[in-house]
Amino acid sequence: MSLSAAEDDSGSEIHIPADVDWHMLDKSKFFFLGAALFSGVSAALYPIVVLKTRQQVSSTQVSCFKMSFSIMKYEGFRGFYRGFGTSLMGTIPARALYMGALEVTKSSVGTATVSLGFSDTSATAIANAAADGPKGLYRGFGISILTYAPSNAVWWASYSVAHKLIWSGMCKKDESGFRPDLKALVAVQGLSAAMASGVSALITMPLDTIKTRLQVLDREENGVRKPSSVLQTVRNLVQEGGLTACYRGLGPRWASMAMSATTMITTYEFLKRLSTKTQESLTR
Repeated sequence: MSLSAAEDDSGSEIHIPADVDWHMLDKSKFFFLGAALFSGVSAALYPIVVLKTRQQVSSTQVSCFKMSFSIMKYEGFRGFYRGFGTSLMGTIPARALYMGALEVTKSSVGTATVSLGFSDTSATAIANAAADGPKGLYRGFGISILTYAPSNAVWWASYSVAHKLIWSGMCKKDESGFRPDLKALVAVQGLSAAMASGVSALITMPLDTIKTRLQVLDREENGVRKPSSVLQTVRNLVQEGGLTACYRGLGPRWASMAMSATTMITTYEFLKRLSTKTQESLTR
């Protein structure tokens, strides 16, 4: 699949660098550099994830400012990185599985959908959405699958559509056709990622709140603490404020997803181009 051109009715055209497919990548470089790059990105964004999680498990509405102040006052700066080591140990192999499954599935599904007569935009959205299901199966079962799979599928599909629409809009404004520089490419990728994050956050926020509460909150029964069930978690949320309670922490989650996605997608595209095989290797 290629993002090499977007055309309007008058025939004007924007020349976008072709997408880097799975067969074009140096796999060892792709996974090694990917682990290093994404670990750094995760470390930079982890405090926002902690803030979002704390808001979701709180029984009352607490502002981001008050929550941040409380963490800094009682736990210090290290409080914003509580659990980061454990998280990193899980995300490095998960990220490798995710990137591999994403690229293989995108390449296979994309080719199949184009051959079935779908437009390039539709084919890209379908291919990107289809690439998150396998990853979800390796991340756990139950509510985790119900959260991660839809969230990632919605995000990638939204990103692909937004990416295409933005380039198409730019094409219509410039009838002579032009070749965008690196800054323009990064700006479009970042804007597309932020838009996709907003759509995904709004649609999947209730599921994410339920998942987070199941992971960190217990219920007490006859003096014994036990894991909460999905039904009990939903009941608690209804009692605390109904649908509004399900969207507690939406601001930090949206910001977290937007910042993470913008950084991740630009890093990911950079990684793919950094890991592209030489022309000599491709012809072998």
